[in-house]
Amino acid sequence: MTDDPLYRRELLRLAADATGAGHLPAPDAVASRHNPACGDRVTVELALADGCIAAVAHTTQACVLTQASAALLATAAPGKDHDSLKALADGVRAFLRGSPLEGHLGDYGVFDGIRDHAGRHVCVLLPLEAALKALEGAEPSAERPQG
Repeated sequence: MTDDPLYRRELLRLAADATGAGHLPAPDAVASRHNPACGDRVTVELALADGCIAAVAHTTQACVLTQASAALLATAAPGKDHDSLKALADGVRAFLRGSPLEGHLGDYGVFDGIRDHAGRHVCVLLPLEAALKALEGAEPSAERPQG
């Protein structure tokens, strides 16, 4: 099973660890994304402080690739503002399409085995798109002051 690029040990471990799975006590922004082609669904909750993501939680009913991506998002997103999160999403998209792995993409290189499976790219991008949607819908007044 570990020879299959879609279900490599590293991806299975990320999905099983489920970093960030669950709910935030009082999220400032929430958004969901759905892939009608396969039924994957992810909801991302964000806590915000000073225009940046302070914490991430997610509820993921999806394949291993989406679960692993959501877990990576939970560790990669804190500290990012909208522009840096968009740069991360754009970088992951470019990487999946064949561009070199850039340093700011962190552990998203674990998805290198799905580059030839264009139909599965959406699985990896779904949590990132949900987080961007949540940030775009957040009201500036909803942000919590740091303190």
